[in-house]
Amino acid sequence: MKTNLNQKLIDLVEHYNLLNANYLLSNIPLKRTMKTSLNNSNKNKQEKLNKLKKNMQLISNCDLKKNATNLVFGDGNINSKIMIIGEGPGAQEDIEGKPFVGRAGKLLDKMLASIQLDRTKVYISNVVNYRPPANRAPSETEIKRYLPYLKKHIEIISPKIVVLLGKTALNTLIGNEVVISKARGKWIQKEIGTLKTWIIASFHPAFLMRQPEQKKLAWIDLKMIRDKSKTLKI
Repeated sequence: MKTNLNQKLIDLVEHYNLLNANYLLSNIPLKRTMKTSLNNSNKNKQEKLNKLKKNMQLISNCDLKKNATNLVFGDGNINSKIMIIGEGPGAQEDIEGKPFVGRAGKLLDKMLASIQLDRTKVYISNVVNYRPPANRAPSETEIKRYLPYLKKHIEIISPKIVVLLGKTALNTLIGNEVVISKARGKWIQKEIGTLKTWIIASFHPAFLMRQPEQKKLAWIDLKMIRDKSKTLKI
């Protein structure tokens, strides 16, 4: 009888060891719902983005849309806390339906890599999401038409840092009274809908290809983004 009892105790101890007695005997409740909550949050965010994309595809009487091949919505990690906004799609972007995949996009990838970032760690979109003909800048009317969608896009992604590449992105979200050469490299906090975020402007990669001597200033901006990311614990 005593032998059987001892054996049962041994078996019971081994059983608890296998199940990790530290967790079983702890007064701290197990976070069983954490993974489920994260999955639900990601699902809700993706559903909101899908709805926004569908609404943009339903836009009518838009010359940009009429002359474009594809809607260029966004690319990257939807859970990133760094969102990059450019001007509008170019020819290659129009074909592939993704932002910054042409020559300027390849330079952007190199710029991001210089501060240990890539498209799995940022989210990218544009002020307008259909290609302006002949790669011209979007008109004020076109910008105003797509601005509500852009603001909603930013709200859904909910970044801690928004990087504006080029004067069009800068003027769209900050205002026409500032010029990119004076505004770049400066942090401002801004409310966009229900979101309050940090914004910094820098030169567009396409501009840097035309004016390579300005890359030294872009590098300063990149280091500021890197340092801000550390401060915000991104």
